[in-house]
Amino acid sequence: MRAWKITGIILVAYSLYAGLMSDVPRLAILNETIRNLYFHVPMWFTMIALLGNSLAQSIRFLRSGHDGSSINLELDAKAKNFAEVALVFSLLGLFTGMIWAKATWGTYWTADPKLNGTAVTLLIYLAYFVLRSSIEDMEKRARLAAVYNIFAFVLMIVFIGVLPRLTESLHPGNGGNPAFANYDLDSGMRIVFYPAVIGWIIIGWWISQLRNRLDILNKQK
Repeated sequence: MRAWKITGIILVAYSLYAGLMSDVPRLAILNETIRNLYFHVPMWFTMIALLGNSLAQSIRFLRSGHDGSSINLELDAKAKNFAEVALVFSLLGLFTGMIWAKATWGTYWTADPKLNGTAVTLLIYLAYFVLRSSIEDMEKRARLAAVYNIFAFVLMIVFIGVLPRLTESLHPGNGGNPAFANYDLDSGMRIVFYPAVIGWIIIGWWISQLRNRLDILNKQK
């Protein structure tokens, strides 16, 4: 097993244990739920990292000339696999966020621009997979999916990164609210939070690579 995989396992295991057992700031309303920062936010960082690599594979495919060769179609398969795993992490991020929202806002869902933007982003990427499944010609599917993937990534950044900062939002760091780092992410939390982000990104990358290898094995049958 490569060192980076072992590192990912160690960092995630550490963040899970420390996230549940370490001391956290005692803040009004948040109380112990602030521990969700170690689990909820890394899911989104991992999603963005994986979608970024999916985008990179799509761009590589378009730049390669998309002549239908197995090498070029492999780039398309990688783009799909990274997007699939990213979608799983986005659902985990949404689920942990809903739990946090219930504890702090009193409801699982509210008309918050970041929550709505997340829902729209999920629909955009679900449409990406619907598009792929609706086209039988492999080269045409890869070419259209690659172009769509570029627009999907840009829209994702707009809906979850830009619009919430321009409008009223309950999320920290959006709509005029201070970010966690500005008032409660102390040094004790940083030594758990940052390893959690790095560890989950590594695990997400590893899972995506396993999906790529599985695709190759299935094609060899």
